[in-house]
Amino acid sequence: MTTQPDHGQELIPRPERTPEAVRVALARVAPHRISDMERHKEQALTAAIADGKIGHLRHWLTYWQAQVEIERRPDLSARYRAALTAVHGTSSNDDPAFRSAMNELAAVEAEAQRAVSA
Repeated sequence: MTTQPDHGQELIPRPERTPEAVRVALARVAPHRISDMERHKEQALTAAIADGKIGHLRHWLTYWQAQVEIERRPDLSARYRAALTAVHGTSSNDDPAFRSAMNELAAVEAEAQRAVSA
């Protein structure tokens, strides 16, 4: 685990950039998502074997690092859940609230990506 800038109360320290560390962290902050992570890992591994490119596995690890970042930081988690609630509360993709909520989801994911890439 590494020391990171203060974003308010963090549930756990940011994990190292290894599959096992990210999996352990996810199990602590969002255990209900472990099966999704494992399924995604199998898809990435299958794609990497099929085309001989390790990029699929790098993408998988980066994606799940960002998911852990969202879950471990209450500030990001609250924004993410509020945006999801707003998305699900709209009647169609044409609803202005839908676009606004989707923009907020993208902003949270981008912030998490930047945090784990720094």
